[in-house]
Amino acid sequence: MRSDEPHDLDSLVRGLGIPFEDPGLLRLAFTHSSYANENPGDGGVSNERLEFLGDALVGLVIAERAYTERPTQHEGDLTSLRAALVQDETLARVARSLDLGRFLLMGRGEDTGGGRERTSNLAALFESLAGAVFLDQGFEAARGFVVRSLSTEMDAIPDPAPPRNAKSQLQETLQSQGLEPPTYRIVGEEGADHARTFTAEVLVGGEPLAQGRGPRKSAAEREAAQRALERLVL
Repeated sequence: MRSDEPHDLDSLVRGLGIPFEDPGLLRLAFTHSSYANENPGDGGVSNERLEFLGDALVGLVIAERAYTERPTQHEGDLTSLRAALVQDETLARVARSLDLGRFLLMGRGEDTGGGRERTSNLAALFESLAGAVFLDQGFEAARGFVVRSLSTEMDAIPDPAPPRNAKSQLQETLQSQGLEPPTYRIVGEEGADHARTFTAEVLVGGEPLAQGRGPRKSAAEREAAQRALERLVL
């Protein structure tokens, strides 16, 4: 079903919990550039500027939610999570689940060519709608719309397994190979009292396997274990 009828679009967004004050802004969010080009009498303006705004908004909302709800994840993990959620494939999947494409205004050629289901068009539409909600109702309403829409996708991405300590990994690796567990000794210490650097050595069966350095003895031992692991893998 195609919809040029304002009341149909209004019913959609009300069902999504985002009733619009400005129907012109809502219609703009659903206006593809191909429709704007074919209908200059309607103003010839598409949703591309709203897409730009919505892209930044969605990224911010996801970053804030990830930071708040996943306190044990490091920066790299949070970056990967955000990238997985703001990519076109994810946003298009969400747009399909909300049935947004049915209301997208587009030119005849784009429509007959399958544009209503095109991933890039649907992702842009979702971002445009988010941007329009922001302009019409403010940040909190836009944030709520994005969170509600993407919560299932976000919850489906598991937290990464916490990294195992290198010393534990080394002991497990040696045991799997039928070797004795590792032992450690500090073989060097240098620097002023407030800036000491320790050198640790890891031994297997009494034979040195690798060395590591660090500001604390435990850190030096972990580095030695990590280097030993690298040697065993190679």
